[in-house]
Amino acid sequence: VQLQASGGGLVQAGGSLRLSCTALGDIFNINVMGWYRQAPGKQRELVAKIHMPLSGLTYSNYADTVKGRFTISGDTAWNTKHLQMDSLKPEDSAVYYCYAEIVVANTKNIGVDYWGTGTLVTVSS
Repeated sequence: VQLQASGGGLVQAGGSLRLSCTALGDIFNINVMGWYRQAPGKQRELVAKIHMPLSGLTYSNYADTVKGRFTISGDTAWNTKHLQMDSLKPEDSAVYYCYAEIVVANTKNIGVDYWGTGTLVTVSS
């Protein structure tokens, strides 16, 4: 199993970017998918994630700093999610990491954490 991340780049403050994450491999279920970010000199922090349990309702969590500006959305491909980032601010600049908790096929429904490679987002003032 691996996560394939794309998107990111350089944008002016107030602009928008979209990140994408695709989970590839022999997957039974994606329990959670989302993004964390890490700015220079800071700890990695949660940006947003969506929970997709087999036995319950889908719901999302967002960091307070991005609520109302960032949105996780689905795709026609069940194994892909997007993070739409609007009204970007310079403080959103960071390396963004796609994350997922995945149940691999034939593993007794145990979720395992996977990380994609980081994507640099730079917001200029």
